[in-house]
Amino acid sequence: MNYLKRLGIDTYMLLLLATVAAGVILPVHGTGAESLRHVTYWAVSLLFFLYGAKLDPGAVRAGLLNWRLQGLTFGATYVLFPLLGLLLVAVFGGVLGTTVATGVLFLAVLPSTIQSSVAFTSIAGGNVPAAICAASVSNLVGVALTPALVALFLHQGGAGVSLDAITKVGMQILLPFVIGQILRPWLGGFVNQHKTVTMFVDRGSIVLIVYAAFSASTVSGLWAAVPLSTLVTVFAVVWLFLALAMGAMVAIGKVSGLDKSDRAALFYCGSTKSLASGLPIATALFAPDILGAIVLPLMIYHMSQLLVCALVAKQNEAP
Repeated sequence: MNYLKRLGIDTYMLLLLATVAAGVILPVHGTGAESLRHVTYWAVSLLFFLYGAKLDPGAVRAGLLNWRLQGLTFGATYVLFPLLGLLLVAVFGGVLGTTVATGVLFLAVLPSTIQSSVAFTSIAGGNVPAAICAASVSNLVGVALTPALVALFLHQGGAGVSLDAITKVGMQILLPFVIGQILRPWLGGFVNQHKTVTMFVDRGSIVLIVYAAFSASTVSGLWAAVPLSTLVTVFAVVWLFLALAMGAMVAIGKVSGLDKSDRAALFYCGSTKSLASGLPIATALFAPDILGAIVLPLMIYHMSQLLVCALVAKQNEAP
C-alpha cells in the first residue's frame, strides 16, 4: 500500500475503481435505482452548498492580482482544452462513437481540480496562494460556463441540451452554491473547522454518482454494445489528451517567462480536470442510461492525472 501511495494511488482511488466494478457487475434496478437517483440529487446539492460556504471570496480577489498566471490558467482551462477536445473528436470521433465523443468534449470544458492541484503545487514548491485562486476561480466560473459550453458544442454537433437540463443545473448546483456563499459568514468557520464532514460529503457523493452512472449504463445494455476496441481507443485518446495538455502547460510556462513557482501552479491547475465538479454537472445534463459512457473519459483522465502529477511533483519536490 505504501508503494501505491508513492505512485499517487490511495484508498479513495481504489474505492472508485471498486465502485465502477460494482456498477457493472451488480447494477441496481427499478425502485432501488429511483431511490438512488433521489439520494444522489440531494447529496450533490449538499456538496455544492458546502463548496459555497467554505470558499473565501477574499482569497480569490487577492490571487487575481497575479493576472498573468491567472489569465494563462483560465485560458488553458476554457480555451486551449476545448480546442484540443474538438480536435481529438474530429480525428477520433468516428471510432469513439457519438456518446463517448460527447464525453471527451464534456471533459474538455470542465474546471480544474482544487484539492489535488493545490496539494501538488505545494509539494513541488510552487505558488500555493496563486494555485488556490486559479483553481477556485476555475470552479466558480465553471458552474455556469461548463453547461453553456456543453450546450454550444452539442448544438453545433446536431445534438442539444434541453432547457430542463440547464434549469436542473441551476437548481441542483448553482442555487445551493449561492446560498452557501450567502450563509458563509455564519457557517464558513464551522465548515472549515470540520473538514472531515466536508470530505465525507465530497467523496461520498462522487461514489454515489459513479455507482449510479455505471449501474444505469449496465441496465440499459450500453456496455454490452461497446466493443473492446472502442474501450482501448478511449484510453488511448484520453492519455493523448493528457499528454498534450501537460506538454502545452510546460511550453507555455517557459515561453511566457513565468518563474519556477508560477510554472508549477500553471502546470497543476492548467492541466487537471475536476471529477468533483464534473460528475455532478454531468448528472444534471445527461440522461442516466448514457451517463456512464459520458463520464468514462473523465474517470480515466482523473485517475491518470493523479498518477502523473504525483510522479512529477515528487521529482520536483521542494526541499
